[in-house]
Amino acid sequence: MSRKRCGSLRGQGWKYGSGFVDGIFPVLSPVAHQILNFVRKEVDPNNVWAALDTLPVTHETWDDLINVAVQLRLNKQWDPMASICQWILYKSSFQTDVMCYNLLIDAYGQKYLYKKAEETYVDLLQARCIPTEDTYALLIKAYCACGLLGKAEAAFVDMRKYGLPPSAIVYNAYIDGLMKARNPQRAIEIFQRMKNDGCQPSTDTYTLLINLHGKASQSYMALKLFNEMRSKKCRPDICTYTALVNAFAREGLCEKAEEIFEQMQEDKLEPDVYTYNALMEAYSRAGFPYGAAEIFSLMRHMGCEPDRASYNIMVDAYGRAGLHEDAQAVFNEMKRLGITPTMKSHMLLLCAYSKARNVTKCEEIVNQMSESGLEPDTFVLNSMMHLYGQLGQFEKMEEVLTAMEKGPYEADISTYNILINIYGRAGFFERMEGIFQSLTTKNLKPDVVTWTSRLGAYSRKKLYRKCLEIFEEMIDAGCHPDGGTAKVLLSACSSEDQIEQVTTVIRTMHKGMEIALPA
Repeated sequence: MSRKRCGSLRGQGWKYGSGFVDGIFPVLSPVAHQILNFVRKEVDPNNVWAALDTLPVTHETWDDLINVAVQLRLNKQWDPMASICQWILYKSSFQTDVMCYNLLIDAYGQKYLYKKAEETYVDLLQARCIPTEDTYALLIKAYCACGLLGKAEAAFVDMRKYGLPPSAIVYNAYIDGLMKARNPQRAIEIFQRMKNDGCQPSTDTYTLLINLHGKASQSYMALKLFNEMRSKKCRPDICTYTALVNAFAREGLCEKAEEIFEQMQEDKLEPDVYTYNALMEAYSRAGFPYGAAEIFSLMRHMGCEPDRASYNIMVDAYGRAGLHEDAQAVFNEMKRLGITPTMKSHMLLLCAYSKARNVTKCEEIVNQMSESGLEPDTFVLNSMMHLYGQLGQFEKMEEVLTAMEKGPYEADISTYNILINIYGRAGFFERMEGIFQSLTTKNLKPDVVTWTSRLGAYSRKKLYRKCLEIFEEMIDAGCHPDGGTAKVLLSACSSEDQIEQVTTVIRTMHKGMEIALPA
């Protein structure tokens, strides 16, 4: 059979980051619905391809297949989406199209299969298809997701060979990929390169960078970028405003968060559940649970339905303020409305009762989690260990540790930091040192919390010389002290001479390091 040209969607249709034609979601025909339902259920690609072989090679079939592939992408169902694209490109008699290659690169990238994404890119070139900016955007994201930043940069350079100067879409994909690869510094460098290359940052670009600085608790930088984008006549959207509200929320700056919330409404943008949640989070972190409750009520009054995250924020808000009964009431209301509490929901309630040192209720919550099919994780067990330790129930604390070391639960450095802190505060130096010395046998490296907790034990006893010895060990081990370390070290001093000596030691040994020394 001769290769047919494809349907009305050839060369257009799916656009990276937009969903479908100009952001419109695909409308499925009855045949497309049948294909969609079949590929969702059938896991064997060979069976999928055999079924697709029975379809007529028409324009309508092409459009149906692309619509189905895009719908699967929207639902993040990468395997069936890849099966359809593989059949079109390698099994069918349809003429190859760059859009199919792009979809397949996207599917592989989402599954961290960078080699397959790379092979698809090579196939695209060998088929004499012209790669688009979407091709490179998706390939770069695939490399970043796998931590292959050298390959991502090479793809970025490679696109110029095809006369494609990097656009905002490609830069955004690169920045987003670097952020997800937890390389924010490189993401900032690419943003600066974007501006130096004369490529105008888009709303999405600024939103990404505002998110980046917000997550780093740098709300001042997030606001600076927000003001910059407005000065460049780049209009912020609902996502931009939500990112900025979130930036202030993380630092508990509820007044600034509310100011941005009001500014968004003045710009004729309607807040959604994510924006309301961000504002609630701001009041929660600032220690104003009733302020968060007012936002929660306002959200419902405005016809915006709270989601699971909304209820979790309220449980957390009351728990942080020590109002465990109110936290329990919100948790119960969530269940009454048919919203299934997740692991996070239970953990937040556990933290609320742990703060109140209600060990019986905490144990009950852990049991409820197991009954609900939610296996307690390391965070939950660490919380229980910490609570038992605070209450002096060392035997129970050790039982939890034994369960973690023998069972399926992974004891991490935080687990042992809790033990070192608890035993150090109780004056059990021998047990504390034993745990510290055992870390190397468990392939765990002491972090700044470990060293500071150990220092704190001797600092409380004013054992100045011992504290200096441990501090020197810490430096030799390559662990950088923070403000908390300096504060603990200074608290070991019992004379002005010792204070001066400690200050000099810290500044001499860490010239160039930022350590916030207490006044």
